[in-house]
Amino acid sequence: MHRGNRHGRSEQARLAVLHAADDLLVENGFARLTVEGIAQRAGVAKQTIYRWWPSKTDILFEAFVTDAAEEITPPDTGDLTRDLITYLGALARFLTASDAGAVFRALTAESQHDPALAARLRQEHWTGQRVRDRQLLQRAVERGDLPAMADLDTIVDRLVGPLYYRALVTGQEITTEFVTELVRATIDAK
Repeated sequence: MHRGNRHGRSEQARLAVLHAADDLLVENGFARLTVEGIAQRAGVAKQTIYRWWPSKTDILFEAFVTDAAEEITPPDTGDLTRDLITYLGALARFLTASDAGAVFRALTAESQHDPALAARLRQEHWTGQRVRDRQLLQRAVERGDLPAMADLDTIVDRLVGPLYYRALVTGQEITTEFVTELVRATIDAK
């Protein structure tokens, strides 16, 4: 009986590798993370990992994209302000307090020196993330809570930009109060 997925990977082993990579990155940092260490922690052979992923960066990338798609989901209560505060609060926690956020920060740093990784982040992560970020605003337009001509991309930039700036540049805490004020100031300015 075949227990792997369509690529021949055992889902249990795949998840073990992704979780091991997350954990070891948080424990040791990107520079000290090795495929050997990931294999040992996950309980799989190093050759198995190389058959599935070309590098530790590829493992981290898959772990991050999987986590982001699962953990950063826009709510839909019908109240734009409340939904934005909830969503941006979850995004802030994801970026600053989760293992996946640590992976994101490491990949972002590495992408500054690796044009192929930077392009991959844009194509495989940012495109989907941008769709998720716009969902709340698009629903608000459909409900009539935002004008049909609202520039949703600019509103998204105003909302998420400060979170990424604090997470990646200043390291300042992203408090509930900060998120709430950010949402109110942005929505009032629409």
